[in-house]
Amino acid sequence: MMTPLAFTQWFEVWSKDIQTHKEYMSDLDNAIGDGDHGFNMAKGVNAYQETRQAKQELSISEECKLIGMTLLSKVGGASGPLYGSAFLAMAKVFGDAQEISYDQLVTALQAGVDSIMMRGKAIRHEKTMIDVWMPVIEALKRNELNESLVDRYVKDTAPLKATKGRAAYLGDRSIGHIDPGSFSSGLLFKALLKVL
Repeated sequence: MMTPLAFTQWFEVWSKDIQTHKEYMSDLDNAIGDGDHGFNMAKGVNAYQETRQAKQELSISEECKLIGMTLLSKVGGASGPLYGSAFLAMAKVFGDAQEISYDQLVTALQAGVDSIMMRGKAIRHEKTMIDVWMPVIEALKRNELNESLVDRYVKDTAPLKATKGRAAYLGDRSIGHIDPGSFSSGLLFKALLKVL
């Protein structure tokens, strides 16, 4: 079972990891995007942490709503709306549950990636964060997810050709680069493994 505290810890670990890797993520984005993914995400998680400190204990749904709304309003480009819609979709699944089971978590993550796909009008193998979210969810369903698998899914975005977002303008030149949104998603799921 996951408690509200586990969710707070999950997002705290992710926030710290985003800060640690913000320059690397922006370097990834320099290669195929506009170079600000890491700094934008760092700004978003900073704002989340500041807002979070001012609040008492939140329910699981409230925690997801808080990070979702913060990223939606503070992170520029596509990442804010995509992550924001994912966390808000997850919050809806959790409702007023005080604790959630592993299966409920997987169901919520599926709702999250469905929301990303709908908002970004993307499918798998288009070199987007979906290319990490979908295999992660499949591995969670099999109860097989570990850090090295997450790393593999992130690296698997490098040989793909981007057909969505700013990277799509590069065509074949996008091949050979890790997708920055996939990297930040990898950090999200590795943070989840630490608290599961």
